[in-house]
Amino acid sequence: MVRGSLAGPRVLLRRLREIMAEPISAQARLDKIVVQIAANVVAEVCSVYVLRSDGVLELYATEGLRRESVHRAALRVGQGLVGTIAAEARPLNLTDAQLHPAFTYLPETGEEIYHSFLGVPVLRAGRTLGVLVVQNRAHRTYNEEEVEALQTTAMVLAEMMAAGELEGLAKPGTAIDMRRPVALTGLPLTEGLGIGHVVLHEPRVVVTNLIAENPAEESARLDAAIASLRLSVDDMLSRDDIADHGEHREVLEAYRMFAYDRGWVRRMHDAIRNGLTAEAAVEQVQSDTRARVNRQSDPVLRDRFHDFDDLANRLLRVLVGRGHGKDGDELPADAIIVARNMGAADLLDYDRERVKGLVLEEGGQTSHVTIVAKALGIAAVGQVADAVALVENRDAIIVDGETGEVHIRPTSEVGEAYAEKVRFRARKQEQYRQLRDRPAVTRDGVAIDLLMNAGLMVDLPHLTESGAAGIGLFRTELQFMIAATLPKMTEQKNLYASVIDAADGRPVTFRTLDIGGDKVLPYLRTWHEENPAMGWRAIRLGLDRPGLMRVQIRALMHAAAGRELRVMLPMVTEVSEIAQARGLFERETDHFKRHGHKRPSKILIGSMVEVPALLWQLDELMAVSDFVSVGSNDLMQFMMASDRANVRVAGRFSPLSRPFLRALKRIVAAAEKAKVPVTLCGELAGTPIGAMALIGVGFRSLSMAPASIGPVKTMLLELDAGKIAARLDAALDAGGPEDRVQAELRTFAREEGIPL
Repeated sequence: MVRGSLAGPRVLLRRLREIMAEPISAQARLDKIVVQIAANVVAEVCSVYVLRSDGVLELYATEGLRRESVHRAALRVGQGLVGTIAAEARPLNLTDAQLHPAFTYLPETGEEIYHSFLGVPVLRAGRTLGVLVVQNRAHRTYNEEEVEALQTTAMVLAEMMAAGELEGLAKPGTAIDMRRPVALTGLPLTEGLGIGHVVLHEPRVVVTNLIAENPAEESARLDAAIASLRLSVDDMLSRDDIADHGEHREVLEAYRMFAYDRGWVRRMHDAIRNGLTAEAAVEQVQSDTRARVNRQSDPVLRDRFHDFDDLANRLLRVLVGRGHGKDGDELPADAIIVARNMGAADLLDYDRERVKGLVLEEGGQTSHVTIVAKALGIAAVGQVADAVALVENRDAIIVDGETGEVHIRPTSEVGEAYAEKVRFRARKQEQYRQLRDRPAVTRDGVAIDLLMNAGLMVDLPHLTESGAAGIGLFRTELQFMIAATLPKMTEQKNLYASVIDAADGRPVTFRTLDIGGDKVLPYLRTWHEENPAMGWRAIRLGLDRPGLMRVQIRALMHAAAGRELRVMLPMVTEVSEIAQARGLFERETDHFKRHGHKRPSKILIGSMVEVPALLWQLDELMAVSDFVSVGSNDLMQFMMASDRANVRVAGRFSPLSRPFLRALKRIVAAAEKAKVPVTLCGELAGTPIGAMALIGVGFRSLSMAPASIGPVKTMLLELDAGKIAARLDAALDAGGPEDRVQAELRTFAREEGIPL
């Protein structure tokens, strides 16, 4: 080969742009592209293989191999040189291809006469969509410029595939991989089914202008965008609410290190010199890096790539002048939001009538966005690996919040199965609605108060819809978490008054602010804590910041004027904290008297039992509490030393274990002895088997998500409370494996015909 005959990537891209603009068929366009590439690289062969949904790489176009082998020659991923490139997502440059151990001879192609081989993966968002190959008879190694030219050209093919232009060329039953159905499994966050179309929370910037007219101008645009990106990162690290020391600071410094990485910038400038626009250069380097990281088994390295990926997305948005966040396009009527992660306020920005589901790559069962999703009745699944990379806006998608399954571009069979599941759920919901006004009384005449958890105005209609006996937990912090600034006293009062009005005489229990720890408010200064769940939060923060707590108490008292006010204190660790909180209430009562404000008819102050230390202060606790409420989520994680947000250990221990149920029974006994009302609010109360166990240990008041009231009521109407208490007592006293209690509960339900 004569070195000077290489036309160069920029010339090739200009010619490809002309081909892309021609009004010809997809096959004719591919055929012209391989001819043009072969001429540019001075290769005797140029071939394009496209990855099908069945994991086979099919020859879609060739210049140099036998024409009759097009759409006939095929290799599985991992088979042969082409399959190896697809599996490893990296180029292969060989002087004599037939000496490579992975070489596979395809007689229909006539390629046995060619020796030198260069193949590159066709990548988009880190996914391999196909392979682009050039070959020559001579034994030679392709130089760096030729490799770059082929990689740059592969981007054009990737966009062509992503646009769906090649779908019409696929034979029946051999759809291309870009549109193949994908089934993923994550962590169920909220119950329900969502069937609809993908809306990316932060949509990828679709790069349509790939080929540069003026490389010097594109380099200048890239430099300006990088400077802007770095400035925004520096500003982020200099904010007052970012502490100077701690592990989180190291994470942010690593983020800044990526932004200033010279290798990243150099690779993007190299891509521009090869003829790409600034946007296309960023996308190419991002896609190549993602493909390399996907080959790594080190979870730490894969986690660090999220920072790089986020920076690349931000850089693309700077280049196209788009803000960081969701687009303003109109939502489809059946939107399924897909995101790496998002805040509670972000979800509330969407039209709740149109959002049917939520899929997160991160997110846990107790994250703020999950709480809001439950309030909105949105099916949600978290911990879904690579969800963002695998979808495109408007893809069909199904979210199963019960099993954690996510189906992207589902087959018609899967779609019909889930449509039937939706119809079945609708029939069940109609059954639950028919039970709405029926008293929640067991077969042996034991009345159970079924209350609902709430925290936002959108929750209030559920009071009537679910038939709840009242609100057992109103999370006041949600108003603070979704606000841009600290809510004023009048804003708080208006919300609390609306809640009491909506309850229409039914009891409402307000929990004072449970902020701090992992519930960070952007407008309040915070400090890094190694263990935020056990740190400066809830009542601890409230007593240390009495001004904040007094404003909330005053708002609650104004809202409940002339009516009963029930307030409970979260994260109580010592009985003395209740006395301190009562002192704040007494101070506000005096303030109301002095100013002639109308006071609540009665103020009841209760304590949440969620710190194990209270189990050894129960008599003292009951003596100073008007009621108690067990926060089973936190009590469980503290008792078992098991972080409920950590997916590796969250499911390791069961709340239906002997130690936990014995602790709950102890709380009920102390409350009965002191004649103090006791309620349990938490995930355990919202499952039929959990509620059955709680009734068995003596609870007569349970608070849960509104959607759980129907299934739990259906269960308890068939339950004999006396029988389950006796059966559970025996199980708690017996020995054996820890899962025996849960097995005994299921056996009892089966014998008694109790629906779980």
